[in-house]
Amino acid sequence: MLGTAFRTGSPNWLDLGSPDTEAAATFYAAVFGWRIASAGPDTGGYAFFQVEGKTVAAIGPLTEEGAASAWTVHFKTDDIGATVQAVRDGGGTVRAEPMDVMGEGMLAHVTDAQGADFALWQPGRTAGFELASAPNSLIWVELHVADPVADLAFYQGLFGWRSQDMPVPGLTYRVLSTEDGELQDTTFGGVAPADDDAPSGGGHSRWVPYFHVEDVDATVGATRSHGGSVLMPAADMPDVGRMAWLADPFGAVFALLKPDPRM
Repeated sequence: MLGTAFRTGSPNWLDLGSPDTEAAATFYAAVFGWRIASAGPDTGGYAFFQVEGKTVAAIGPLTEEGAASAWTVHFKTDDIGATVQAVRDGGGTVRAEPMDVMGEGMLAHVTDAQGADFALWQPGRTAGFELASAPNSLIWVELHVADPVADLAFYQGLFGWRSQDMPVPGLTYRVLSTEDGELQDTTFGGVAPADDDAPSGGGHSRWVPYFHVEDVDATVGATRSHGGSVLMPAADMPDVGRMAWLADPFGAVFALLKPDPRM
């Protein structure tokens, strides 16, 4: 499962862009119990979501013209310039060129060859989030695109990811792991086909973060009562666990997972 021993291609940061950061932070505090810590007066309203003092994600205002509220998964790179060039070579686009973030690391915002947005983070003083796969933290990331095979080739060109096919009813799910390390220790996400029946709707290309929760149904209820919406009701997935897809009051999509204890 996803952890904090970051390797090349690991998810190592996650943040939310929102048109109303105060209201969004209040929503997620109610849903996950997250505490909010400002990143400082010179960060334009950027803040950290924390569990027991450990950063699990972050939030900031929307900065791109026409952008909609969304969660952005960041992946570790040791050479952000080379990875940005690989994005271009693979048919993706660069929305924000690499920039130094006050010595904490180097950041770039990019889009893959099928339109899914993500980001690159080259660690400086900050390696990444401080807690993962624990209750109320990130446990899995999932890519939904029209052509999973082609998009997987794009990411392999960036990070060298490995994949394993996992047949599920009606589709082939591809489980992702980093290039280095034991598979069991480096698995972090998966790829599924985006179509009109996907919870996110309309075949939209996107990365979706999954958060580990102890009670999926209670968290779905908290989402509803605080202005969010349910895209896929809570359901049990054999050999995976109980899961649900949700959206916050501003439309940012996220998912919940309580892993099967046998896994």
